[in-house]
Amino acid sequence: MLAVKFSTKTACRLIFGVTLSITVTVLTIWGSMAILHADLSYPSWVRYTLTGLYVMCGFTGCIALRLRRMVLLVPFAFGFLIICGWWYSITPQNDRQWQADVSKLPSAEINGEMVRIRNIRNFKYSTETDFIPYWYDKTVDLKKLNSIDLFAVYWMGDAIAHTIVSFGFEGQRIAFSIETRKEVGESYSTLGGLFRKYELYYVVGDERDLIGLRTTHRNPPEDVYLYRVKAKKEGMRRLFLEYIHQINSLNRQPEFYNTLTTNCTTNIVMHVRAFTDRLPLSWKMLASGYFPELLHDVGALHEELSYAELRTLSLINSKARRAEGSENFSQFIRMGLPGIP
Repeated sequence: MLAVKFSTKTACRLIFGVTLSITVTVLTIWGSMAILHADLSYPSWVRYTLTGLYVMCGFTGCIALRLRRMVLLVPFAFGFLIICGWWYSITPQNDRQWQADVSKLPSAEINGEMVRIRNIRNFKYSTETDFIPYWYDKTVDLKKLNSIDLFAVYWMGDAIAHTIVSFGFEGQRIAFSIETRKEVGESYSTLGGLFRKYELYYVVGDERDLIGLRTTHRNPPEDVYLYRVKAKKEGMRRLFLEYIHQINSLNRQPEFYNTLTTNCTTNIVMHVRAFTDRLPLSWKMLASGYFPELLHDVGALHEELSYAELRTLSLINSKARRAEGSENFSQFIRMGLPGIP
C-alpha cells in the first residue's frame, strides 16, 4: 500500500514538473519571438540583447525545475510579466507613415439603398513597385447587387492562398482584399504577422488593380482562380454590408492583423457566418488554399463539376494578362467560366 502511494505521489510530481517545464519553454519561445518581431522601432542590438537575456532566464527556470529550486524561477517570472505588460501596451494605429498602396483608408456612407464608398483603389502598374496611384469614389445601389465571386490567389503551393471577394452590381464590381497595412520600409513576414507587427487593412479596389497586380506585375506571377459563389440576394446584401461596416469600424478603431486568426480567409468566414451557418468548422479554414474546396463541399460553388475539374477551368491568368488595362477587364476574365453567365 505504501509503495502504491509512493509511486502515485512520484508520478504526480513528475507530471507536474514536466508540465511546468513545457510551459516555461513555450513561454520562453513566445516571449523571444515577440521581442524580435512585435516592435521594430528598437535597434536590432537592443532586441537581440533583450531576447538573449530572456532566453537565459527561461533556461535558468528549466534548470531550477530540474533541481527543484523554485526560487530560481523568479527572474523568469519577472521577465515574463514585463513582456506581458509591454505586449498589451502595443496598440494599433491609423496615423503611421504608410506605404503608398495602403495610405488611404476606405470608408462608406449608407443612405437607404445607396452606398457611397470612398477611396477605392485603382492603381496603374508598370511593375509591382512602380505605379501611378489613383483613388476614386463610387456609389452603388443595393437593389442592383446580383453576384458574389471569390478569387483565390496562390503563390506557394496549394495549402496557402490569398482570398478576395468581389460583389457585382449589374455590371459594376467592388472587390475587397483583406491585407496587412505596412509602413514605409516594411516587408511582409509570416512570423511578424503573429506578433502585432501589422495593422489590419481592407483594400476596396477595382479588379484591374487587385487582380492585374497579381497576374501580370508580380514577379513571379501568382496563380489566380475565379469562382462564382451561389447565394441568395438577401445573403449577398448582408455580406456586402458586413464588409461596409468593417471598413467603417477600422476607421474608428484600428485592429491588428494576425497570420492565423485575423487574415484574409478567417475574416471572410467571420463575415459569411454573420448570416449563415452553412460553413462547418474545418481545417480548410486555416489552410486557406483549400477554402474554395470547402465552399464546393457545402454546395456554394458550381456543383455540376467536381472540384478538381472546376479548379482547372477557373484559372484566369492568361485572360487577365490579355485584358490588361481594358475598361472591360472584369467581363473579359469571366468569359467561359463555369457557373457565370
